[in-house]
Amino acid sequence: MSDQTWQTIAIVVYLLAMLAIGYTAYRNTSDMDDYMLGGRRLKPAQAALSAGASDMSGWLLLGLPGAIYASGLIEAWIAVGLTVGAWLNWKFVAPRLRAYTEVTRNSITIPSFFENRLRDTSRSLRVTAGIIVLVFFTFYVSSGMVAGGKFFESSFDSNYWVGIAVVIGVTLAYTLFGGFLGATWTDVAQGILMVAALIAVPIVAIVEIGGWGSVVDGIREADVTNGGDALSWTAGATVAGIVSSLAWGLGYFGQPHIIVRFMAMRKPSDATTGRRVGIAWMIISATGAVMTGLVGIAYFQQTNATLDDPETVFLELSQILFHPVVAGLVLAAVLAAIMSTISSQLIVSASALVEDLYMIVGKKTTAKKGVVLGRIGVLVVTVVAALLALDPDSSVLDLVGFAWAGFGAAFGPLILLALYWKGLTRWGALAGMISGGVTAFIWGHTELSSTLYEIVPGFVICLVVAWVVSLVTKQDDPQVDAEFNAARVYAKSDDIEAARKEAGATA
Repeated sequence: MSDQTWQTIAIVVYLLAMLAIGYTAYRNTSDMDDYMLGGRRLKPAQAALSAGASDMSGWLLLGLPGAIYASGLIEAWIAVGLTVGAWLNWKFVAPRLRAYTEVTRNSITIPSFFENRLRDTSRSLRVTAGIIVLVFFTFYVSSGMVAGGKFFESSFDSNYWVGIAVVIGVTLAYTLFGGFLGATWTDVAQGILMVAALIAVPIVAIVEIGGWGSVVDGIREADVTNGGDALSWTAGATVAGIVSSLAWGLGYFGQPHIIVRFMAMRKPSDATTGRRVGIAWMIISATGAVMTGLVGIAYFQQTNATLDDPETVFLELSQILFHPVVAGLVLAAVLAAIMSTISSQLIVSASALVEDLYMIVGKKTTAKKGVVLGRIGVLVVTVVAALLALDPDSSVLDLVGFAWAGFGAAFGPLILLALYWKGLTRWGALAGMISGGVTAFIWGHTELSSTLYEIVPGFVICLVVAWVVSLVTKQDDPQVDAEFNAARVYAKSDDIEAARKEAGATA
């Protein structure tokens, strides 16, 4: 059999396995709480691997190695910022958010948490948050579809549109029916596959080239040819540029598809184990992605081969270095990265459509109908995102960066304030959310984004506006204070009854 046949068999086996997992999840999904949050029964390792896989997406295996290949280690500051941000997210947001969302009327979405936490009877906060989720997730899901099209185009000489169709078809199938559990269980398998591939490709490439010394020599030769300095962390960098890269870490606090994993854990203390597993996975994966980009520079320099699209360096190396069967499994890891993120984002988007926009207008629904509506929401978001992916020249990193900044600026400061400051008010949250999201959106569509990543001004403006407006509109509410204290107790003790007693005593 030909190399491509072996690779195709490996991909087909992987896709069938994902569909099987999705079917199993479908059998375990009966109501909206199951479909949107998995019934709050995720184990810590599941939450960690699912959060990591849904977080990194095709960016980890396509965008980051491609950026390193094109520009050198200067692009690795993004990985540093993300790793630090992820650790802070697990440490300070995960346990408190898990506790608080249960204390506040069992909130199962971020918009509903804001509404319940701040007692917003006008519903304006929840609707605004739901709209922001839909707007930025269409860009995010679209980035995954673009990555899928590039994947099939590069790996199988397939048509870009065929690649998008396959990715959409399979991901939609297991997400549409399996819901949150389908997305999470497939994420776990995909996360393991991704980290294995990111370990294997750079190690085998280094051996093939002749050791690390030969890799460095090859990179130096490429630098002479291209006039760069790929091994420098600061060559050609500006302070604003490094700050922009590190600022990616700020985005973690406001990413709905990541922090929803915190909400789905069995208990707040699971965050400790989840943090250890998740950060270990992240460090290994990010290091592998950076090394793949660097090794790719040396390999293509020494073999005099050409690489038309830097974002395909991982794909090209895997096909060159491995037996077709192994290469097929490595390619499946790329597909896993793409599909895991799309599925997670589709679930959160569907929850915004159904739980935060449809149901709040007074529509009554049964548990069964709620699941059906959730599936319709997944389908709607998929269609809109597919239309945005019609341009095959779109950059995966640019699309991800824009959506990441939007969520980080609109939600990040509010999550931190809601969890750790009693003084946040609904008007402060609404003003901060709108000002932060609008700032990121406008900044990202101007030349200013080339100087400073839009998440920085958006995050700062949201934080300042929310704080100032909250001070002006502050109103004492004993019940809000009671829930705040109860969440603090629950996050530290795992004892929901003690938390409720605390809330009752405080109230």
